[in-house]
Parts: sequence; C-alpha cells; structure tokens
Amino acid sequence: MKKIINNVEYIVDEMLNGIVVSHSDLVQRVADSTVLARKNINKNKVVLISGGGSGHEPSHGGFVGEGMLDAAVAGEVFSSPGADQVAKAIEAIGSDKGVLLVIKNYTGDVLNFEMAGEMSDYPCESIIVNDDIALENSTYTVGQRGVAGTIYIHKIAGAKAESGASLSDVRAVAHKVNDNLCSLGMSLGPCIVPASGTASFELKDNEIEMGLGIHGEPGIHREELKTADEHTIYIMDKLLAHAKPQAKDKVALLINGLGATPLMELYIIARKAHEILGNKNVVVVDTMVGNYMTSMEMPGFSISLLKLDNETEPLLMAKANTIAWKR
Repeated sequence: MKKIINNVEYIVDEMLNGIVVSHSDLVQRVADSTVLARKNINKNKVVLISGGGSGHEPSHGGFVGEGMLDAAVAGEVFSSPGADQVAKAIEAIGSDKGVLLVIKNYTGDVLNFEMAGEMSDYPCESIIVNDDIALENSTYTVGQRGVAGTIYIHKIAGAKAESGASLSDVRAVAHKVNDNLCSLGMSLGPCIVPASGTASFELKDNEIEMGLGIHGEPGIHREELKTADEHTIYIMDKLLAHAKPQAKDKVALLINGLGATPLMELYIIARKAHEILGNKNVVVVDTMVGNYMTSMEMPGFSISLLKLDNETEPLLMAKANTIAWKR
C-alpha cells in the first residue's frame, strides 16, 4: 500500500521533529526522548502528561500547550510508549505541585505510565480514561477503552491546573469528566500500519463496523452501510441511554473524524446530532468537528458526549493555546 514515508524505522522520530519545526512557538522536544513538552514550561502548577501510540495525530502532541497538556509521550505506531520514555517526561517537566498522568485504558499504557509514576520523585496521580461505551456490557473485555473523549480531560483538567489548583483538585475534576463522558464510533474500512504495509482488518464493500477501537480492535457488530442520519441516530441513542441527560442539561459534543472522513460528512453528522439533542431540550454549549484522535487514514467517525456542570463548563471554555485546540 502507498505511504509517503522514508524509512519505517524513523517515522515517529521524523514526525516529532516535523512538529517541533512547524510549531516551535508552542512545543519543544525533550532531548533523547519521544516527548513533546510545552515551550514555556511552568513548574509552579500541577503538570499534566499524557500520550500513547503514534498514528492518532493530532493526539497527543497536538494538545500540548497553555491550558492543556504540559507534555505528551509518543510510542511507535499503535504501540504504548515505554516506561522509560514516560519517566523522561516526568523528569523533564515534573513539578513539586504534582503530576497528573492522563492514561487511556489500554494495558500497555496503564502499565508503563503507572510504573513511571511510581518511580518518580515527584508526587504523581493518574486518571484512566474509559469513555468508549462500545463494549461496556461485554463479557470478553478488560474494560472500556479510552478514545476521542480523552481530549476533554486534557482540556478541563488542564484548565484546572492552569488556575493553580492542587493535585487532588485537578485529579478530582479529571475523574468528574471521565464519569460524565461517553463516546462511540464506527468505521467504514481499515487503516494501513506502516510497519506491516497491510490493512489492519477487512470489511466488505458495503459493510461497516460499529464500535471499532482506534487501533482496529473489534466493535459491537458489522452491518450494511446506511445513511448518515441512520448511523447517527443509532450512536446518539446509545450515548443518550448511557449519559441520561435531562431537559436543560448542558453538554459538549465532539464529532471526531478517524482520519479519512471529509469534513462535509462530519458536518452532516453534527447537524443530526444537534437535532436529536434539541428534540430532548438538551443544551449544546460547545461543538467540535474535525480530526482530533485519528487512526491513521481510517474512514469513519466517533461521537463524544460530555455532560457539563458549573465547574466543568467554564474550564472547558477557558483559554487554550495548542496546535490542535485554540480557545
């Protein structure tokens, strides 16, 4: 399959260098590491560190900056970064105020980030994000996966930390967001992992997979491709059944592309999601549409729904200055 790359071995290294030269006003690379850190590191506050496998850009390095992450650790494509790399991030930007590790719920990420936190001389806490409701009732999964809704935790916990809050308070608001957050997506086809050069899975020409994971993990079921409205109704029904918002409740809505879905199609989906929420008198405070957590060039999308309150709404709307999210 065609890829515009040089040597597969150096994909992540060259990508990180490309990010730094393109956004040198926002980020810098920690020496001898796969860590992107804020250009102007502020150690007088709680610092937030996240990360994971590469291939999900702009996650996670795209959310490093004022009001969000202080550092992001990149692994190889769809592979967790090692504990040594996470430790380098903590060592480089750690604060006596404390470190919050934002970890998506995948075995490698959880093990390596928590191991690095335990080895650190700085006070470290963690939040394990599990917003994907696709497999919430499954008997064969170790837990719900962390997917695109993770960036709401980056944003709201990041704003809380920027305000000077304590580590316990930053961790508490991160857990509040996680508890009020749900996501579900679908894929029209696979992506191509550069190291293998082959499709990550196969679908028939007129087939989609509902609830697919961001690395190509199995979803809920496969079915024939339907209209945008039909798929949006199905996903929104699942999210609303999980979140149970009441009339006048405030929510944030994220329509996330997986890498190859045109904005035209994402906005068609956003239109229907708004209509569904409006019919229930649920107030949409903020809508984001675009590619925020991708799966290489996978075609498809996810919807994330976050219930807001008097604490989380202003934090969501607070200033942010990162590559992929500016407020």
